[in-house]
Amino acid sequence: MRPVSRTRLSLAAAAAALICAAPARADRQTDPALGAVLRVAIAETDCEHRADRYDTEVFFTLQEPRLRTMVPGTEDRIAILKEVWCEAHRIVERYRVEQGYAVKLPPELVLAVMDVESRFNRYAVSSAGAVGLMQVMPFWPRRLGVENRLFGSIGFNIRMGCEILAYYMVAERNDYRRALARYNGSPGRREYPDLVLTRLSLHWHG
Repeated sequence: MRPVSRTRLSLAAAAAALICAAPARADRQTDPALGAVLRVAIAETDCEHRADRYDTEVFFTLQEPRLRTMVPGTEDRIAILKEVWCEAHRIVERYRVEQGYAVKLPPELVLAVMDVESRFNRYAVSSAGAVGLMQVMPFWPRRLGVENRLFGSIGFNIRMGCEILAYYMVAERNDYRRALARYNGSPGRREYPDLVLTRLSLHWHG
């Protein structure tokens, strides 16, 4: 049996604590335990999850034409779809293997979040300073000790956004609306979750 790395044990411990005691409110990506999860994520290698080939082909066939109007560059478009598909499946599999927890993180939901957050503009910056495709908050580069430019990259920004969204999905027992509200920093309000879920249903759902 291959030994479990210290990195994976740290992530497992953080996930277990999260499942047992979810925080009572959202605070715009500033939950104390979230930093530990992201530190583990940035230490991992590039995403290479091996998903079912048929499912992969269906996802790309459906979503690539839908993305063309917002991402005209073919290279960026393929990179976004590849990273979304891979990161979403990698995280789901990790929670399943290490925690036995079936976290819900469909790649179509990730696309809907990016659609609402940045309209797929990898260089987007919000009034609060959130950056990139998934609008990761600006304090994370300093807290994680990485260069600011990484958060404008497609792969890194999607990995951070997916980890944050999965973290809140676990905390809220896979309740999409509550997890999305926490991601957005609007607990108890329906506007943002409704917007994302409507976009998912009308545009990105398979």
